[in-house]
Amino acid sequence: MTTLLVAKQYIKLFYSKFEIYITPFLKFLLALVVLLQINSRLGYMAAIEKITVVLVVALMCSFMPSNFTVIMAALFVLLHLYSFSLECTIVIGAAFFLMFLLYFRFSPGDTAVVVLTPICFLLKIPYVIPISMGLIGTPASAVSVACGVIAYYMIHFVCANTTVLSGMAEEEMAARFKFIVDGLLDNKEMVVTIAAFAVTLILVYLIRRLSIDYAWTIAMAAGAFVNVMVILIGDLMFDTNVSIFGVIVGTVISFLITGILQFFVFHVDYSRTEKVQFEDDEYYYYVKAVPKVTLARPEKKIKQIAGQKRNKTTH
Repeated sequence: MTTLLVAKQYIKLFYSKFEIYITPFLKFLLALVVLLQINSRLGYMAAIEKITVVLVVALMCSFMPSNFTVIMAALFVLLHLYSFSLECTIVIGAAFFLMFLLYFRFSPGDTAVVVLTPICFLLKIPYVIPISMGLIGTPASAVSVACGVIAYYMIHFVCANTTVLSGMAEEEMAARFKFIVDGLLDNKEMVVTIAAFAVTLILVYLIRRLSIDYAWTIAMAAGAFVNVMVILIGDLMFDTNVSIFGVIVGTVISFLITGILQFFVFHVDYSRTEKVQFEDDEYYYYVKAVPKVTLARPEKKIKQIAGQKRNKTTH
């Protein structure tokens, strides 16, 4: 544990020292991964699949505000869909517009959540998002999580029904509109996932704010349990055909990942908890102080060895 604490101190020191370089690099890396994933999943417009285009856009994202990454990701999706189906472009473009209104109104600072949620779905660990945002976010973060979930399922719907959409004749535009809208609105798995993530996030947020020992650990465990239960109940009620084993394994892995997040953000020593009481002219104050677990950064010791001068005696 001591080694981990020392490593944590070095990481925080390194980041604070080179933040001006690390932050743009992380934004560039995030944008690069997101755009490459969009191109690999859709890939209908060859012009924006070129690696030079992706690198230039990712470089732009590294120096622009964080929300620029979300906008460019949505633009890439719409350009791909425009090359594939005008109907898909209109329907999903309208959905993106409504999501942006909600996102910029309630949680405009959760850029990473919106773009990381679809990636976590591809990695089979989407449950890490609601638990993590319950720990470090607010209840309003449920909006950005929901936007990420909807974005993933919309792209997944298009990829899963490419053959069907391509087989429809051009004159059946109304039928294609109806097929796309019905496919998105009748996606019970998406609705259950949004509900499960919202309940999990809010529950984790409420528990981790309680003045009890190990509040964050209890919140993580309760969130993981409730997430599994809501998804299972939703599967029984709506027959979503989710993989129960996959949900359980993914939730366990997500719990472990959020444990790493807790170590870096909220690592405290409850054995040294102190309760303080004091007052002023108007109030009595009862304060519970829990110290953080920190270690002094080991200082380098330089040992100087002074050479001895030999005095030569002249006879």
